[in-house]
Amino acid sequence: MTYGRIPQRLEGLRAQLRDQVLDGFVLFVTEGSNWEGAYYISGFRGSSATLLITHDEEILITDGRYTVQAEEQSRFEVVDQGQRQTLEVLKELLGVRRLRRVGFEGERVSYALFKKLECIDVKWVDSSSIIPSLRRCKDELEVSCIRKAAAFAASALEEALDSFGPGDAEVKLSALLEFRLRMSGAEGGWKSHEFIVASGERSALPHGAPTDRRLMPGEWLTLDYGARYEGYVCDITRNVAAKRRYAWAYDVHNLLSEAQKVALEVMKPGVAAKDVDAAARAVIQRAGFGAYFTHGLGHGIGLELHEAPRLSPSSDDVLQEGDVVTVEPGVYVKGRGGLRLEDDYLITADGPLCLTEGVPKEFFLIG
Repeated sequence: MTYGRIPQRLEGLRAQLRDQVLDGFVLFVTEGSNWEGAYYISGFRGSSATLLITHDEEILITDGRYTVQAEEQSRFEVVDQGQRQTLEVLKELLGVRRLRRVGFEGERVSYALFKKLECIDVKWVDSSSIIPSLRRCKDELEVSCIRKAAAFAASALEEALDSFGPGDAEVKLSALLEFRLRMSGAEGGWKSHEFIVASGERSALPHGAPTDRRLMPGEWLTLDYGARYEGYVCDITRNVAAKRRYAWAYDVHNLLSEAQKVALEVMKPGVAAKDVDAAARAVIQRAGFGAYFTHGLGHGIGLELHEAPRLSPSSDDVLQEGDVVTVEPGVYVKGRGGLRLEDDYLITADGPLCLTEGVPKEFFLIG
């Protein structure tokens, strides 16, 4: 990430500090958890840090494992906590600056950490919405990173399928993809989630983790995978048949393609996310499979695999220009199998722009 984007993001954060009448904002990265927020707002990508942002200062507290990395990746003032506990250093910094109303991410801290925060003499205000609201709409650099991740994913799938065939286990395909992604220049897969590889009747599991089950001739598998590049991910689902395409599965695949197409026709800024879901869901319901589409149509992606907005019947989100979302209709029939088709789209004033066009939307055939 170039630091050039950080000042504008800090400006947006400080605008929200003013709106919420906050003296400062604290973000915790605890052994890898919540690195995404810190990376977005500071450029630092280590696995342990505490960020303190006030109206005129940016401070990054970390330990000796990460001080050099922090100085290289971020222009925040880096404070080495030495042998002291992080909260001891934070308490001192808050006190010296006489900060009284401080925002934090209640959705990102543990109960144990919150109880320790209560021992510091400030008014803690849950400001969990600040970072997600800033991260939601992607700029051109972020979009280019997602596009690049998708390009890596496209080439990795082509190469992996060349080495995978009938009789091979689900775990082999997952491993091949991860290897090809790393060798191509991507950071690898998602890291935060395992790829989904589910064959035969197991394909009815929307989140079926890969096992040693072997794909047999006449069966198909559902593959949900992606790549990470410069922190950003893509999210793609395709279906792969061995030797021949089972007629029922082929018909369902075509149905999902139609449902995705109908959803794209209504996707634009200002449209309720639940209305996009409804448009795709209606296509599946008319075909008699409504009860077998058991999840929302999609979700935002970026530094995390699941971000705002959510495309589902219960979503209150409204699409905005700059959103990057998945569109992933699926049908899952217990005892028979399931399929899903998923691509990533940038919401623009002119309509949705596919970022995963490099991966053919076909029902792949191997062997």
